[in-house]
Amino acid sequence: MTTKTLKIDFVSDVSCPWCIIGLKALEQAADRLHGEVALDLHFQPFELNPQMSPEGQDIGEHLHEKYGATPEQSQKNREAIAARGAALGFTFNLDKRSRIYNTFDAHRLLHWAEEEGLQPALKKALFKAYFTDGQSPGDHEVLVRVAGEVGLDGAEAREVLASGRYADEVREREQFYLEHGIHSVPAIIVNDRHLIQGGQPVEVFEQALRQIAGQA
Repeated sequence: MTTKTLKIDFVSDVSCPWCIIGLKALEQAADRLHGEVALDLHFQPFELNPQMSPEGQDIGEHLHEKYGATPEQSQKNREAIAARGAALGFTFNLDKRSRIYNTFDAHRLLHWAEEEGLQPALKKALFKAYFTDGQSPGDHEVLVRVAGEVGLDGAEAREVLASGRYADEVREREQFYLEHGIHSVPAIIVNDRHLIQGGQPVEVFEQALRQIAGQA
């Protein structure tokens, strides 16, 4: 049997809990299809809160303003997210996540990490830093440290962040996906043609990947 390689553009934000749920489920689906399907994975930028100030906003206040969520609704949602994460092997410590932050600089660093061949490792480490450890993905010190932990050059990471490198490229990619109708994430685009939306169960990804690989 020939392994089919599927190009995956994974449009997401590092402050989106359903994005790490979707990523873990997608990867586990690919593991189930080992020998049939391989993923050529590219993380594409999407900002849930592009106007967010650098210091961020209290998460309860933010969720109420954006979605009208009551504290009780927010707590129920947190519990559901934590349960989904645990089932997929990811730890959400959402009591540590007290604020929502601007993620534009994280996306610039991820753009650079793709050139360095370490984008998936950095993406996962940023999810952990925010959702497990409660650290800000907008803080340059956090970003530089996490970059170094996954094998990127810390000094160059600091230079990328200080210089504003890749700002135009990130904005261009963000605009591209918005213009193509992506307004919520995760959005998983397979072979530039097939869209899978949301943090789907492993079985849904498995079925979709098998079907698309059969057509490739």
